[in-house]
Amino acid sequence: MKKMKTYDDLAIGGAPPAFVEPLHVGRPNIGSKQTFLNYANEMLDRGWLTNNGPLVQEFEEKVKCYLDVKHCIAVCNGTVALEIAIRALELSGEVIVPSYTFIATAHALYWQGIKPVFADIDPVTHNLDPESVRSLITSRTTAIIGVHLWGRAAPISALEEIATEYGLQLMFDAAHAFGCSYNKQMIGNYGNAEVFSFHATKFFNTLEGGAVVTNDDQIAEKIRLMRNFGFAGYDNVVHPGTNGKMTEICAAMGLTNFNHMQEVLKENERCYNEYAYLLSEISAVRLCQYDLHEKNNFQYIVLEVAQSAQFNRDDLVTALHAENVLARKYFWPGCHQMLPYREKYPVADSALPVTCDVAERVIVLPAGPLIRRAQITVISDVIRILSRI
Repeated sequence: MKKMKTYDDLAIGGAPPAFVEPLHVGRPNIGSKQTFLNYANEMLDRGWLTNNGPLVQEFEEKVKCYLDVKHCIAVCNGTVALEIAIRALELSGEVIVPSYTFIATAHALYWQGIKPVFADIDPVTHNLDPESVRSLITSRTTAIIGVHLWGRAAPISALEEIATEYGLQLMFDAAHAFGCSYNKQMIGNYGNAEVFSFHATKFFNTLEGGAVVTNDDQIAEKIRLMRNFGFAGYDNVVHPGTNGKMTEICAAMGLTNFNHMQEVLKENERCYNEYAYLLSEISAVRLCQYDLHEKNNFQYIVLEVAQSAQFNRDDLVTALHAENVLARKYFWPGCHQMLPYREKYPVADSALPVTCDVAERVIVLPAGPLIRRAQITVISDVIRILSRI
């Protein structure tokens, strides 16, 4: 590979950074401040700050209706949502997951004494490869956890077939996929349960929060008990549980952002289309595309640096950071290369060739309503100049 010149050698280098204020990936979207403060004042006037208050109940109802699911159980964050869902489904032994995902997917299993078994991914979609999943099933396998990476649906139908064939539970980490659909049905309706994150960096946030959604009445009842220490009424603990409740102030932010969600989605799509247009003639990178026949949240602008490019992904990160564009390496180097899994599975690389390749070539660019066309133009120019060196 051709050696990268220093950024000072580039045509637009040697000058101050293009942006005084850094451009971040995952900048929080905040709706109407006044609406949020109105909710907060109502909460303070009631003196009901947590413990399944009226704002949490209203928030759950809105999510349930938006996704057209039977049950939404709001919790304090997406990781706790994963952990509670895993316990509610009574998973044990081994569970197959992608390595190319946020570490919480694996940790939620390991934290509960369950072995995450890492499957490879499809080189185009970056989602689980069903054939890799099938090859890893053993007598100890109890479930598959699919991840809707970048908000693009996992291979749901193929995973459903495998789960049915082997009698496995199937759940989905939908942390990226709020507002997205599969076969014209909203994500949230698949598997035994699906888990969302409403962290501040997500396009739709509740400051910090998450939810488990399901169409199974029994699973929903267990999860409602488990998020509140197993209480069923006053002084009546009927199930093992934890403290996973969403607070009223987090629900207030969620309700506020519901009012502005369509505006954010429109701006996200605008941002994606502008990147797509400006990057279309740069052969050194490939923009991961969304299926425009489905609903998408367009949150993530994901590039793959081509294997034939005269620079690598880390060169691109360095060049962009020099301009105060804080692009990120997602999800490098893969869960299997992080502790404790790196020590437990020292030869995992050999079974995950696509994961290893994709993790070395993916970069996520700043996006969202706060990113303007002029900024996208500068980012695209950096990539274009780098590709010519």
